[in-house]
Amino acid sequence: MKNLNKFLITLLSLVALSLAPVASIAKPADSGTVSLARLIDIAGKQRMLSQKIAKAYFFYGQGIRADKTRKQLFDSINEFDRNFKIIRKSVDNQGVQDMLVYIEMAKDELATLAKQPYSKENASLVLDYSETMLEGSQDIVSRLEDMSKLKKEAIVDLAGRQRMLTQRIAKYYIAYQAGFRDHNTVEQLKKAVKEFEDAHATLRKAKLNTPEIKAELVKVDRLWKVVAKFYKDVERGGLPVIVLATTDNIMTTMNTITHQYVEALGS
Repeated sequence: MKNLNKFLITLLSLVALSLAPVASIAKPADSGTVSLARLIDIAGKQRMLSQKIAKAYFFYGQGIRADKTRKQLFDSINEFDRNFKIIRKSVDNQGVQDMLVYIEMAKDELATLAKQPYSKENASLVLDYSETMLEGSQDIVSRLEDMSKLKKEAIVDLAGRQRMLTQRIAKYYIAYQAGFRDHNTVEQLKKAVKEFEDAHATLRKAKLNTPEIKAELVKVDRLWKVVAKFYKDVERGGLPVIVLATTDNIMTTMNTITHQYVEALGS
């Protein structure tokens, strides 16, 4: 079983990389037309959920706020499935449809692992599958962005990516505490922290910012100051409950900001 899982992860990664980018064409979903900005928001949320699922798996496996993190784990899997269906129905492009096939395969494997008892071997696979889901979801976001001639929806992608980074940071933070103390874990964490801080500085200067968006970005500033020191000194560890709660608060605030950008674009 272990070798089969490893083979599937490798296969998914190789096939995903072989899919050349092509322009995407959106079509109306069953419930009505889905705007480009809204589709980018939904596809961007899939990036976040890929990391949130893995993060919740680790927190739950470590017995940290077990009831809450177990619920978050399975709620996130269900939300990923709902968003997946919207994208599949709303985007008429073979490249996107092919990518969705491989994302779904990785998600199904991860969902199966989520139902099994926590083990370091299973946790290692969860990390791998979450990376495959992230890579595939990012590819879809990029394809959707290619549709925009004015690139005005790029602000939605940037804000939406912040949601993902909060969960990615927390994922690697708790993975380190769970015993994944290799060089890659630390480097991925530090890289995600820097990307978050750089993107936040860019968002603070965005011309599209309304007074409401500015207020939410200030809220992110305050929350970030609470947990940034833990991320940057991961080797020291400690206070995982505060990290969990504060990181999720930042994610929720960034989700609000992303939706505000969608509205500001008139979508």
